Amino acid sequence: MEHKNNKKAVSYNKWGYIFLIPFAVAYIVFQLIPLCSTIWNSFFENYRSGLTQVGPNFVGLENYKALLSNGDLLVYFKNTMIMWVMGFVPQILVSLLLGAWFSDPQLRLKFINFFKTVIYLPNLIMAAAFAMLFFTLFAESGPINSILMSMGVISAPYKFFSHTWSARTLVALMNFLMWFGNTTILLLAGMLGIDTSLFEAAEVDGATSTQIFFRITLPLLKPILIYVMVTSLIGGLQMFDVPQILTNGTGDPMRSTMTLIMFLNKHLFSKNYGMAGALSVLLFLITGALSILIFRFTAKKEN
Repeated sequence: MEHKNNKKAVSYNKWGYIFLIPFAVAYIVFQLIPLCSTIWNSFFENYRSGLTQVGPNFVGLENYKALLSNGDLLVYFKNTMIMWVMGFVPQILVSLLLGAWFSDPQLRLKFINFFKTVIYLPNLIMAAAFAMLFFTLFAESGPINSILMSMGVISAPYKFFSHTWSARTLVALMNFLMWFGNTTILLLAGMLGIDTSLFEAAEVDGATSTQIFFRITLPLLKPILIYVMVTSLIGGLQMFDVPQILTNGTGDPMRSTMTLIMFLNKHLFSKNYGMAGALSVLLFLITGALSILIFRFTAKKEN
């Protein structure tokens, strides 16, 4: 009898492995092979000079040394992190506030599904369309300048794309508008999964809504908050389309909106595959290191 049960278990395991084959093939073809290829190319000198193709010649760690000795990498990393923080902080605050409102049974909000759909809609709009809208709104002759001048706030059109902090703010604002709906849906799902008896018990004990939120809701939301922070960090380090379109790929003013992926794109555009590969590997290591720091920091807080 025991032998028969073992045979049945083996039979079921076989089907499990068969169902995993499509995922394994897709992972190997579209992720593992490109990753290995990128690491391999990072050790070679391989670029185009005019019409002449130089390489591929094996140079070891020279591409990495060139990137790390150049101050541009640190500048672009700083730009990326500044714009990510400027977009992520209001995003998480607004998402927590909306999630708390929608999940609060005392408010009894109507048409919640409609509002959730409206909030999520910006996430479905292409970044190119958003960027063109912002480019039109905040142009020197755009409606924002016209409104500010008619209100007497400014006397002459303000060049939003020619000043460092206004350009960074527009990039951060666009990222906030595009992604806060997705974050709200995730946090709301976590809040709705919390046992309502905990809230009822806290209310019986005389806890206020603020105390319930900070003492019950936030601690129980911690796993989802960590997930949101890590995925947002990865997305922030890969920030490309919004600043690329808004600044026409220049990263102006004075390269203050140039991100790491825009820097990578410049190497790819100039056919410098060795430097592009080295930069990709460094970006992978930076992303991994920052994600581990977040996990370590949150684990220490929990302990």
